[in-house]
Amino acid sequence: MTPTFSRTRTRFAPSPTGFIHLGNIRSALYPWAFARATGGDFILRIEDTDLDRSTQASVDVIIEGMAWLGLDHDEGPFYQMQRMDRYKAVLADLIAAGHVYPCYMSMAELDALRERQMANKEKPRYDGTWRPADGKTLPAIPEGVKPVLRFKNPIGGVVAWDDKVKGRIEISNDELDDLVIARPDGTPTYNFCVVVDDIDMQITHVIRGDDHVNNTPRQINIFKALGKEPPIYAHLPTVLNEQGEKMSKRNGAKAVTAYRDEGYLPDAMVNYLARLGWSHGDDEIFSRAQFLEWFNLDHLGRSAAQFDEAKLKWVNAQHLKAMDDAALAQHVLPFLSQLGVVPDARLAGICGLFKDRCDTLVVLAKWISAFYLDLVPNAEEKAQHVTDAVKPALAALADKLASCVWDKASIAAAIKETLTETGLKMPHLAMPVRVLVMGTAQTPSLDAVLALSEREKIMRQLKNA
Repeated sequence: MTPTFSRTRTRFAPSPTGFIHLGNIRSALYPWAFARATGGDFILRIEDTDLDRSTQASVDVIIEGMAWLGLDHDEGPFYQMQRMDRYKAVLADLIAAGHVYPCYMSMAELDALRERQMANKEKPRYDGTWRPADGKTLPAIPEGVKPVLRFKNPIGGVVAWDDKVKGRIEISNDELDDLVIARPDGTPTYNFCVVVDDIDMQITHVIRGDDHVNNTPRQINIFKALGKEPPIYAHLPTVLNEQGEKMSKRNGAKAVTAYRDEGYLPDAMVNYLARLGWSHGDDEIFSRAQFLEWFNLDHLGRSAAQFDEAKLKWVNAQHLKAMDDAALAQHVLPFLSQLGVVPDARLAGICGLFKDRCDTLVVLAKWISAFYLDLVPNAEEKAQHVTDAVKPALAALADKLASCVWDKASIAAAIKETLTETGLKMPHLAMPVRVLVMGTAQTPSLDAVLALSEREKIMRQLKNA
């Protein structure tokens, strides 16, 4: 039977063993979205029991990346290393209930066992040497050896669950060996800690990558041993990189924060990531609010999704175009600061004029900088367009612009008068002005560009042609 819950509670539980990439963060996006879509709670849990590889820097990047994307958590972050007393208390309960036993098999013995099994074409697995049973005589306890603690996996029957992505999954208990749930020093292991956390945090839905499918039957059996019903599971298919390999740090994946630094909008990234494994009909571009209105677990895809940076740029460009100019101005400020630009009241208008030409905030910032910094025109374009023949017309236009009202209509009139007086066609005058003012001949409407520029700067650029 499918359990019923009064309130949805999901979690994201990364291991802080390196930077968080897009494949990882998608495993945060879906549980966050499901919690928000259902009025539930989203919990952040840091699984930092791998002491050799876990770092505070990795934790910081996880939290920073989630904050940039707006994946806010309601509780946490909780750290597993700070919950060791709780795990040990639950472990003691399992020992008292007879669900756990000490195993003194050494690593050398385990390796030899695996080699024999593989030579016999058997599945490598612990053989239950130290598992107590009625009428069974256990080996003599070796001196000076601290045992691991193993969980008594049920014998016979199946572990089954209805996965919200993969459908019905059934695994024979006889395929599962007795899991080590505590190391010789007494430190509990991953699969046990996860179950205790999910119980204590009242997690109702576990939405995670399908690399955890093999852990799920073991965890379900631990839930049952503790007298608890497991949550609903949804195992997400892998995210592949552009070469068709599993996205990973080893295969060249970038940290999520790198996309922030490259000028992507958080809502565009959420839009793109959402479509890497979920769909709402044929909708490609949608707002965060629409995503949360539409999101459910029934439309999660079963096939691996492939990252495509060109598609991501296209999605980002659509969000840039649709964004309110004033809001866009706020997003571009950090990139202007990097260029040494101190913007003024013109910024929102400039964003509105150029956003259709940009696919990242970095590109937009470069356009904006031409309004505030002295620039060197493209040499080839200057040689092509700013000829001796056109320089008198540039001087005539400069004279008219010096005294006209500084708005788009008046500037357009000054340009038209200059064309009439000189007999030039619009491209023959507009192209050199664009090159001198913006550094390139390809810009939006010239009168709109000039109206957002400073009169004194335009005079200087035209007269120094």
